[in-house]
Parts: sequence; structure tokens; C-alpha cells
Amino acid sequence: MKRFSKLLLIIALLTGLLAACAPAAVAPTTAPMAMTDGLGREVTLTAPAQRVVSLAPSNAEILFAVGAGSQVVGRDEFTNYPESAVTLPSVGGSMGGYNFEQIVNLKPDLVLAAEINTPEQVKALENLGVTVYYLSNPTDIEGMYANLITVGKLTGKEPEATALVDSLKQRVAAVEDRVASTTAKPKVFYELDGSEAAKPWTAGAGTFIDILITMAGGENVAASMEGSWGQFSQEALLVANPDFILLGDAAYGTTAEQVAARAGWETIQAVQVEQVLPFNDDTVSRPGPRLVDALEELVRILHPELK
Repeated sequence: MKRFSKLLLIIALLTGLLAACAPAAVAPTTAPMAMTDGLGREVTLTAPAQRVVSLAPSNAEILFAVGAGSQVVGRDEFTNYPESAVTLPSVGGSMGGYNFEQIVNLKPDLVLAAEINTPEQVKALENLGVTVYYLSNPTDIEGMYANLITVGKLTGKEPEATALVDSLKQRVAAVEDRVASTTAKPKVFYELDGSEAAKPWTAGAGTFIDILITMAGGENVAASMEGSWGQFSQEALLVANPDFILLGDAAYGTTAEQVAARAGWETIQAVQVEQVLPFNDDTVSRPGPRLVDALEELVRILHPELK
């Protein structure tokens, strides 16, 4: 028994000695990352950004969507989604003006700019010692996915961003499968601003509004309009005779009743069958993950027969 106890003691001592001699555990380090932004600048971060100021509503939506919402310390004044972003300090943005002093006081390790920001603003922030990444607007859905991954990398949320992109791709594929089963293509007029009823503003080819209407199995009647954005004459609208009029300007108070009361519009098919509908313009004007929400909503509107 004594010999056995002694053996246990020796084993215990050796175990302790080996543990003492073993090298101490080293905390993992994060290598600096260098990424080229939309202005062709190489932006270097020593570690994923933990204090981010967003200068555009689309950027804020992306940051929260990839799981980096708790790392956002400031936002532009037009950000209104998600609700938790609204409580963050505003750094301005009205008429393109930002409070640079407040941005610096927030001590960001990254400012996420967008195409609504000018290269001069980016340079001015750099001159104040702030790291700025300029996120270009995507021109298609794939580009939106790429932006999600980019922001995920910048904030240390790449796995979450990848999972989000996979989920969005599945939802888009489901829409494409549903739309493939129909040959009907309802004609759609998307109104951005109808304050001049004779020349309402709309979106032409190449815009996300046009892309999403097409993906949803519809036809944008303004696709042939010269330019991506512009005014569409009432005469052209009467000839196009859309089946649906979607009011992106509903947020500014435009209603179906007001549209129906416009002189000459009573002959338009969409007015006659009461298919003049409000639409959340934020979901199509902000190049972020809610573009897929907009796509699904468009399918529900244009093809209610598809389940």
C-alpha cells in the first residue's frame, strides 16, 4: 500500500512538473488586413473594426444584418432601419454635410462610407486620422452579396456574412423557381416622385428597381427611358398603360386616391382595377439585404397566383 501511494505521489509530481515546464498558452493574434475599397485605396486594419461609424443608411443595414450592430457607434441622420440603429448618435448627412468633429469624438476604428459620400469627404476624414473604407454601390444582386462579405471581413463577422449570403441566395432561387412557372408579365410603373403629374419621376434600365421588377416576373414600362433615372411623360405612360403603379413616394404622402384624381390618369389600367399600391422605397433604393425582401414583395404583388 505504501509503495502504491508513493507511486501515485511520483506520478502527481511528474504531472505537475510537466505542466510547469510546458510553454504558456499564447492568445491567438489577428493579422492586419489590407483591402482595396471602391476608390481604389488600400485600407489597412490592424484588427477587425470594433467601433464603426456608418455614413449611409445602406451601410448601417448591412452592418446590422451581418451581426456587427453592437460595433456601430454612430450613423448618418437618414438611417431608420433597423430600429436599434435609430438610437445611435447621428453624425449628420443632411445636404451632404457631416459633423466631422463628432465623428472623431466617437473614436471609430473604421468609418464606412458609401457613394453618397465624396472623395473629398473621405480625404478630409483621413486627414483627421480616421480610417475610412469607401463601399461602392453594387450594380446587381451578386455585387450586393460581395458587399456583405466585405463588411463581414472588416468587422470580423465573415462567417455570419457568409451564412447570410447563403440564406439570401436560397430565397432568390425560390423566387426564380416560382416565377419560372408563369409566362404572364404584368406591366409596372414605379413612381419615385409624382409631384409633377404630367412628368412623374421613375427608374429606368439598370437600376435595382428595374432589375427586381424583371426578376419578379414583371415588365418595367420605363425600361426604355433614356438614363437610369428621369421623368416619364404622361403621354408615354398612357401609351404604356401599366397593370400596376407602385408608389415609392407613398412615404411622402402620395396615395392611390390622389393618383386616381390626376387628370387623364383615370384611363390607365392600374387605376381602373385599383392596382395603385404603396411600396417601401427604402427596400429598393438601399443596396443591402432588404433588396431580397423587396423582390419577394414584388412577386406577391405581381403574381398573387404563385404560392
